[in-house]
Amino acid sequence: MSYTINRTIAGASLDDVDARARAALSNHGFGVLTEIDVTSTLKQKIGAEIDGYRILGACNPQMAHEALEIEPRAGAMLPCNVILREVADGVEVSAIDPVASMQAINNQSLKSVASEVRSMLAAVIEEI
Repeated sequence: MSYTINRTIAGASLDDVDARARAALSNHGFGVLTEIDVTSTLKQKIGAEIDGYRILGACNPQMAHEALEIEPRAGAMLPCNVILREVADGVEVSAIDPVASMQAINNQSLKSVASEVRSMLAAVIEEI
């Protein structure tokens, strides 16, 4: 099982895909709680040079609430990270597959919520 849902946007810039990703996330009830500019962070901290790479920490409050009601420690797996990464032919977008990340928790109700969130994130990736 893959642990991410992926799509490459050919010929696009990182900033363009970032704007499109935020809009698609919003359209599906997600907000961006955190943003990590991995490129700048690695350059600043260790002098490493890498292509554009951002992590958006996305959260759908309704789904997060459902998951936490079922399993309070599931918060260790939140938010749902979405990666924007420059590649040779454009920008690759990858969202965490919540079903894969929640496999460690043996709770069928939580797996059902994770499956619903997976469908939502797949729709986000497709919409970008």
